[in-house]
Amino acid sequence: MTRTQTIGKQAVECGYWHLWHYNPMLEEQGKNPFVMDSKEPDWSKFRDFLMKEVRYTSLQKAFPAEAEELFAAAEENAKWRYNSYQRLAKLEY
Repeated sequence: MTRTQTIGKQAVECGYWHLWHYNPMLEEQGKNPFVMDSKEPDWSKFRDFLMKEVRYTSLQKAFPAEAEELFAAAEENAKWRYNSYQRLAKLEY
């Protein structure tokens, strides 16, 4: 628990997690209420971040072939979510 902020920062930097906020008061001002706070992730760090988690390293040890497929799918899903959030943040109001 002492490294929660560090782990959270790494999760955002690699694209595992994305930071955004929604402010309905902006909509009243004619602005987009969805604001993306994360910068463009460094996707090359994604796999390294996964390997710091016991749940992912255990999966890789138990089922190496399946783990590779799942890790690739997780990265693709994270990219899809990031792109979706980017589209929401760019909507005109």
